Amino acid sequence: MSPDHPPGLDLDRLRVLLDRERPGLVTGPLSGRLIEGGRSNLTYAVSDGTDRWVVRRPPLGHVLATAHDMRREHRVIDALYPTDVPVPRPVLLCEDEEVLGAPFYVMEFVDGTPFRTAEQLAPLGPERTRAAVLNLVDTLVGLHAVDPAEVGLADFGRPDGFLDRQLRRWAKQLDASRNRDLAGIDELHATLGRELPRSPAPTVVHGDYRLDNVLIGGEGDEIRAILDWEMSTLGDPLTDLGLLVMYSSPLGMPDSPVSTTAQAPGHPAPAELIERYAARSGRDVSTVAWYTAFAWFKLAVILEGIHYRYTLGQTVGRGFDRIGDLVPVFIEHGLTTLQKG
Repeated sequence: MSPDHPPGLDLDRLRVLLDRERPGLVTGPLSGRLIEGGRSNLTYAVSDGTDRWVVRRPPLGHVLATAHDMRREHRVIDALYPTDVPVPRPVLLCEDEEVLGAPFYVMEFVDGTPFRTAEQLAPLGPERTRAAVLNLVDTLVGLHAVDPAEVGLADFGRPDGFLDRQLRRWAKQLDASRNRDLAGIDELHATLGRELPRSPAPTVVHGDYRLDNVLIGGEGDEIRAILDWEMSTLGDPLTDLGLLVMYSSPLGMPDSPVSTTAQAPGHPAPAELIERYAARSGRDVSTVAWYTAFAWFKLAVILEGIHYRYTLGQTVGRGFDRIGDLVPVFIEHGLTTLQKG
């Protein structure tokens, strides 16, 4: 832990707040560090030398609070903590921007590993890898089994018309970053629109459910916590399944800057994940190809946005120069998934 104040985290002001709101929680000087690998929001590990916590806040300088809603993230974690869904214990929410310059929340620090690549999974061996991924499915079933009304989340989203809004939202994102021809992208979007499935009863949806958004640890490689709830809402649970299936499918592109975990020895095939989810949830998954194709489309749009910013010189770093080559691969996977059904 560095004793310096990381950008966006004023430890002195944080200590004053914690001493006032949670007397006795902190027993020594605070130190903090930025946790690498986060997505759009910033995540810090904070310690007093005895205990550890996590502080999560919007990116520096960001002004669109609706896109980085700390209250929303804290609300879903707070609601799910008493259930069997593994989430970190929430400590407090602070909406006073005078403390850190933006709203933020504090939660417990959970030990565990977010496995991002097949290479990181490989040391577990085939049996442990298989068990970890199947446990990922079982944990998703558990999340989707929570009754939103019973945990105070009945008004957490607008499930009516959910898929149509999602499709329109990502089409709008695509239009905002169009600066080249992308063969097949409009066909993929149009086909998804024509074949829109009928959603099952709404559940709490994570929105970005995959292996590297959970912490795995302990002797049994259990899932200790689901992280990164910034895209959570009430909606169609099969969108979570489709995304998980997509991230469990081989890309067929060696040394890709964006990888899936599919090539790890012992990793279950997508069909097995679908079958397990269906058996344990009791849901009809006959239209899962649509949801998987939608996941390919959504990621293609996200990657094209990154590529567009790279061409404008707004994104620098290792691997960004190859993101543009990935977009056609994701489009092709989406079209093939729809064709095969």
